[in-house]
Amino acid sequence: MVELKLKVGPKGQILIPKVIRERYGIVPGGYVTVKLGEDGIILRGRPSIQELFKKLEEHRRKMKSMGVKAKLGDLKGIYLEMEFE
Repeated sequence: MVELKLKVGPKGQILIPKVIRERYGIVPGGYVTVKLGEDGIILRGRPSIQELFKKLEEHRRKMKSMGVKAKLGDLKGIYLEMEFE
């Protein structure tokens, strides 16, 4: 695991290096999720609406090709919070 030392600004802000923002799809005006844990925090980029729709469409096609009809739990693990903000 890579570990970076980032300076915290006077308002508690940190600057995420460009290479990391690009790798995880973090864009200005976008959102990230923060997960609190025993050892620290986990910061994750969230998918854009376009990426979310693409994943949903891929999942739908996969299910259709397998002859499976949609059922409860099919969307487990996909972030839908952005749809309701």
